[in-house]
Formats: sequence, structure tokens, C-alpha cells
Amino acid sequence: MKRWMSRNLIILTLVSLAQDAASELLFPLLPYLITAGVIGAAPLALGLIEGSAEAAAGFTKIFAGKASDRVGRKPFVIAGYSLAGVGKAFVVFASTWHLIFLGRITDRIGKGMRGSPRDALIHDSVPKDDVGKAFGFHRTGDNIGAVIGPLIALGGLALLNNDVRAVAKWALIPALLSGLLTLFIRETKRAKVEEPRKEKVSGSLPRPLKKTIAILVFIQLTNIPDALLLLRLYDLDFSVTSVVLIYALYSFVTVLFAFPGGYLADRLPPQFAYALGLVAFATAYATLGITTNHTIAIIALVIYGIFPALTDGVGKAWIAKLSPDHLRGHAQGIYQGSMSFAILAAGIWGGALWSTGSTQPVLVVAAIGAAGGALYLFGTLFAERFTHSN
Repeated sequence: MKRWMSRNLIILTLVSLAQDAASELLFPLLPYLITAGVIGAAPLALGLIEGSAEAAAGFTKIFAGKASDRVGRKPFVIAGYSLAGVGKAFVVFASTWHLIFLGRITDRIGKGMRGSPRDALIHDSVPKDDVGKAFGFHRTGDNIGAVIGPLIALGGLALLNNDVRAVAKWALIPALLSGLLTLFIRETKRAKVEEPRKEKVSGSLPRPLKKTIAILVFIQLTNIPDALLLLRLYDLDFSVTSVVLIYALYSFVTVLFAFPGGYLADRLPPQFAYALGLVAFATAYATLGITTNHTIAIIALVIYGIFPALTDGVGKAWIAKLSPDHLRGHAQGIYQGSMSFAILAAGIWGGALWSTGSTQPVLVVAAIGAAGGALYLFGTLFAERFTHSN
């Protein structure tokens, strides 16, 4: 077995695979459940639900990451995946959008509770030179689950005569499996690192780390929730089955690029891979904001699959490499929590503008924001190389 492919990494990847199968079975059905066929709420409710859910995750990430530096990672991972299953149960049995709101909040609190400790645990479980590969491997497994989930949904829709609510209940099975697998995780016993006493007491993050987090959060402000992206497909008159199939295809593309993205982050500056991901984001969103052609819309979603592959795991690996050992969970919590708050802001402005009937401008504005972020990262990378060459 490769030296970086540790027991914890494999188990955590399987845990995430099962949880993502549950989440992504449910997720492409959510816009339909809320705004169309079942509950009939406005798109603003969808943006508010998804944005608020990410904000709840953000608050929890900050607490959980810092606490896991003191008491260990495993308890938070177990509790987080278990709570996510409870949240999904609320969603699939909801009869109003308010109950879906409660379920998504509970689900995302679970995500917040597990995310930072899990990512710190991954870092602690592999050699430092292979952190990017480890996160890429984890994201690959995570996104395999994201392919399996929609495919299960497709099978369910065919077997149950397009009964969306009945198919949504199937998500509880992989969610339960995910929670059970967390029991096999081993807590890491990290060697204590000698740090200056003042830094330990203050718990302050290094300036380069703070700057990187601030930049990525600012870019994230234009990243509207993916649920609104799927709603665009419904607006273009795609059927529920077609949307689920396209979402599976999007997730499959992410699977293909996730590990290469992590490998690239180990070999080159991580901002290079992250900027490439933003280019994919901008291309996909601009295309979806302009086109009404079904084939072009599908191609845009395929291109969009490259974005999370080159940003999710790469961003976490980037933050992990800049973090002091004794503050790694705290740093992940601040980073991931702040990103969640940015998604809340994007969900509110995106959902509000969408509810006015201005669906295409929302996507174009998001594309412009991502393109600006990519140009900034490429520019800083070029400036650093130019400075070092002189």
C-alpha cells in the first residue's frame, strides 16, 4: 500500500462516499421539492435555505475545528455524520419548506461539526509531502458517491413512477451506513510541536494564512448555491430525470479531475490549480446564463464539474500547508466557516434577484466574479515568480 494511503484516509473516504451518495441522491431533487412539484415555495426560499444552511455549517466549523485541536478529531467526525443523517430525515418527510429549512440546517450543522476535524485528521494521517494527493484521493471518493447518489435516484424514479418524495427517502440508507463507518476511525496521536508560548496562548493565525483565507472568501461571495444552478435547468424545461442524470454527469467529471487536482497542488503552487477551477466556473456560469439550448447547457454543466475538483480539495490542502500544527483544526474551521458565510451572502442576493425573474443576470454576475478571482490568482502567481527571478 502506498505510504500516503493510510487506514484513516481510506475509511474517511468511504464515509464521505456513502454520505455524499445520500446527499447527492437528495440534492438534485431538492429544487423540485421546494419550488415546483411538492411544496411550491419561491426561488428566494431555495436561496435562503441553502445559504442559511451553509451559514449554520460555518458557525459550527469554527467551533468544531478549534475544539478538535484540544480534545481530538474522532468525536466530532462521528457526531457530524450522525447528525447529517437526522437532518436528511427531516427533509425527506417534510410537508412545508419550513421543515426542509430545519432539516437542511441540521444536516449542515452536522457537516460543520465534522468537516474541519476530518480534514485535520486527514492531514495528520499522511506524510506532509503528500497532503495534496491525500485530499485529492478523498475528494475522488467523495465525488464517486456524488455520482452513485443521482444514479440511485434515477433508478428510483423509474421504479416508483417519478414519485420524487418516495425516492428522496432512499437517501436515509447510505446516510446510516456513513454514520456506522465512522466508528472504525482511529484517533491520531500527534507529536507535540514546540511553539512559542505566546502564540499558543493567543492562537493567532499567521498573516499569510489570514490573507489567503480572506482572498478565497472574497472570491466565494459570487458563488451562488448549486441548487439555483439546477433550478436553471428546470427553467429550461429539463425533466426531473434529465436534471438528475446531468447532475450525475457533472459529478463524474469531478471524480475524473479531483485526484489530478490534488496531485497538481503538490507539484505546483495551489493557487494555479485553484485559478484553473475558477476559469471552469466562469465559463460554465456564463454559458448557462446566456444559452437556452439544451445541448450547450449540458456541456456547461460538464465544464462546471472541473470547478470543485480543482478548488475544494486544493483549497483545504492549501490552508493545511500554511497552518501551524497546533492550530490546524482551528485554521480549517476559520477557512471553511468563512467560506460558508460567503455562500450565505451569495444565496441571499442570488435567490432574491432570481425571484424577480432575472435568472440569467444572476449567473453572468457569478461568472464575472469567478473570472476576476482567477485573474487575481494568476496575477499574484506571476508577480511572485517575476520577483523571485529578479
